[in-house]
Amino acid sequence: MEKTRPAPSNVESLSKPFTKMFRTHRRRDATGSGGGSGIGVVPGKDKPIIEKLKLSGNLRDYYSTVLSEHHKDEDEKRQHSQKLSSNDNEAMESLLANLFASISAIKAAYAQLQVAQSPYDPDSIQSADQAVVSELKHLSVLKQSYLTNQLQSPAPPVSQPALAARIQEQRSLLKTYQITTKKLEAELQHKDSEILSLQAQLQALEKQNRALDARLHPGRSLSALDNLHLSGLNPTHFLTALRYTVKSIRSFVKLMVKEMESAGWDLDAAAVSIQPDVLRRKPSHRIFAFESFVCQKMFSDFHLRDFNLSFLADRSTWDRRRFFDEFTEIKFVKLKQVFDGKSQKSALRKFLRAKYLALVHPKMDLSFFGNLEQRALVSSGRGFPETAFFAGFAEMARRVWLLHCLFFSFGPGDGSIFQARQGSRFSEVYMENVAEEEEDAAGLRPTTVGFTVVPGFRVGMALIQCKVSLSLPRDAFPR
Repeated sequence: MEKTRPAPSNVESLSKPFTKMFRTHRRRDATGSGGGSGIGVVPGKDKPIIEKLKLSGNLRDYYSTVLSEHHKDEDEKRQHSQKLSSNDNEAMESLLANLFASISAIKAAYAQLQVAQSPYDPDSIQSADQAVVSELKHLSVLKQSYLTNQLQSPAPPVSQPALAARIQEQRSLLKTYQITTKKLEAELQHKDSEILSLQAQLQALEKQNRALDARLHPGRSLSALDNLHLSGLNPTHFLTALRYTVKSIRSFVKLMVKEMESAGWDLDAAAVSIQPDVLRRKPSHRIFAFESFVCQKMFSDFHLRDFNLSFLADRSTWDRRRFFDEFTEIKFVKLKQVFDGKSQKSALRKFLRAKYLALVHPKMDLSFFGNLEQRALVSSGRGFPETAFFAGFAEMARRVWLLHCLFFSFGPGDGSIFQARQGSRFSEVYMENVAEEEEDAAGLRPTTVGFTVVPGFRVGMALIQCKVSLSLPRDAFPR
């Protein structure tokens, strides 16, 4: 296969005519200017070429001159091409900037159109609609300019520089954000109003439920104290709260007795260890011994503003308004909210902890639950034990706390707490028998106080009887 010869360079292509010319000139010099049979050459015809060759000095200089002119032409073409390319880039950049500016303007107008729907604003709707139509027309012009290659025309229909278009885009975006912010603020206000309305409905329903519960279970709830004001406070309100508290004490005692039975305790022995004469009349009266024990622990130092607890020392300076406000605030607080780490009711939480540790012995915790984990949790104050026993205790302690707040809402010197001494004569003025009156076979009636179950109170000019368990004389029992 025949090899392809390389194409001659520019220098070679220029040197061939000169070489041929030199050879012809030599042959003519050898034959003479006009002799022989050859054709004569006019002496003046070849002189300009020779003179040019002499002036150039040599062929290399000439070639350099030709090549420099060639490169100059190439540079001019390249610069022209770059200039055209730069113009194209600027035109495309301007096109894209205007395109995004129009899109942002449409978004802003559409956001304005949405906001104007509710509440209905016809002027704003018309303005937004016109803005959308105007920007759509602008987009159409941009499209036609691109398709017809008019971006580099002296007066393009787009007629907005890239920088100005970017500024317009940012303004449209800012307007969109402002409209969206106003819309969200309006929605937030609407939600807030809905929350307030629902809260009002919830309070009304809770009030109705408490009223129904009060009708079904008289004395079981504090619904009668819902609209209580300090100026209208009277001893009847305190009596209602006391009944409410006594109910919770009896409920907790039933839970405690149930746990004692499950743990295999001797209930008679436990009752006798509290009140030795409790079983002399009736074995079923042992429940009163447990109630007496619980009341003694819960009402201990009740007559002091701070319950004789160091963490409640600041309450010793409270006035009746502060105690009444505390009563109103705590009245419907849920127990889990009290044990919440973020709760502001730390005083109540500490009171529950102190009373639990004083009332429930560690051996009782160990016997009921098999370990001391619940006691440790209560002692640390880190949480709310999820047991029915502690829930019953916490509700009872909360009601004692409420009764204490209401007690000191009557002002200093307007209240006191008392109990009947064992062996004292029964008085219907100061005492109330917890059991129905009974007569033994000999017809004897009990007239002696065995022990106090629930203490009595004096509030203002009113006296609330203490509840006592009576006992028969020792010689009334058969030997």
